[in-house]
Amino acid sequence: MKKNKKIIAILVAVSLLTGCPSTNSNKEKQDEDYYIKDTNAFNILISQYANNIEQIWGPKEVLIAGPKDYVQYEDNLKTRVHINFVSGVITIETMAESPIDNLKEAIVSTLLMPEPVDIIRHDKISQDLSEEPFLYNQVLDQEHQPIRWSGRANNFADYVLANNTKTRSSGSHNIAYVEIKLVPNHINQRARKFLPLVTEASNRYFIDERLILAIIEVESAFNPYAVSRTDALGLMQVQQHTAGRDIFKLRGKSSEPSRKFLLDPRNNVDMGTAYLSLLKTKYLAGINNPISLRYAMITSYNGGAGSVLRTFSNDRNQAINIINSMTPQQVYRKLVTSHVSQESRNYLIKVSRILDNK
Repeated sequence: MKKNKKIIAILVAVSLLTGCPSTNSNKEKQDEDYYIKDTNAFNILISQYANNIEQIWGPKEVLIAGPKDYVQYEDNLKTRVHINFVSGVITIETMAESPIDNLKEAIVSTLLMPEPVDIIRHDKISQDLSEEPFLYNQVLDQEHQPIRWSGRANNFADYVLANNTKTRSSGSHNIAYVEIKLVPNHINQRARKFLPLVTEASNRYFIDERLILAIIEVESAFNPYAVSRTDALGLMQVQQHTAGRDIFKLRGKSSEPSRKFLLDPRNNVDMGTAYLSLLKTKYLAGINNPISLRYAMITSYNGGAGSVLRTFSNDRNQAINIINSMTPQQVYRKLVTSHVSQESRNYLIKVSRILDNK
């Protein structure tokens, strides 16, 4: 286990509209000031929370949720659950004096939770028998069966503790932990949960369903409770203050979506897809070849439409004309070699690679 790197998250996703054209520079400055103030307050809260963890676990053991990592603490921060949605490993660890009891409770609670809870859990989770556990079909027990009810969850917890309990040291602390692997196709299992929402949004906004799925995979690995330090939220990592506000404005609302609104998978997929539609029909309007347009949309979703167009020319119309004079392959090569942001270059490569394999 590599615990020496801090995952101080609710960490870094991208401002979705950075660099997009604006006709009102004063309003843009006001929005930026508001965003910085609000995000700084959020970061202060996270820093305070991280400080509490550091006091208990030590400076090299701070672990907080990110876009592809779910982390939840209990037992006055002495026990924690970490689900890595990329590697497909659940790590449950404790510094409690009775580690087996604490680990068992955490294992059962994690397997049966209907959805991830707040980063600090104060009460025992009571299973809603009408709701399928969030990790259903993503974890199989020792009999290779999915875990739906408390009896099977308790039996599997006993099996894991008897066969897989380990210990490690960190400074002066002794930490007991277990690791539980998700099934090999865990990403597809989560994707199936949200496919109806993706299909619905695809039909509503005329955006390729495969593109939406590929963006979700890269943004959050289908973690619906993904949160970044810049407060990008949910499956498609939508920001309240930029893309969220932009879409609400188009719908005649002067406000912006709440965190609770964007952490609802249906709302999140709808807003993220609506933003892709906005890129397609407004910010990148005029790009003729659908494949070139797709490359521009993908890169814009990460780094903003303005930076995509400036990769070709500082003049918007000239940029569109240059893109239209190039083959899709030439557009792709230009974006992955000349875009100002290395992150956006890599983003286009990752999303395109997933699309090519679908």
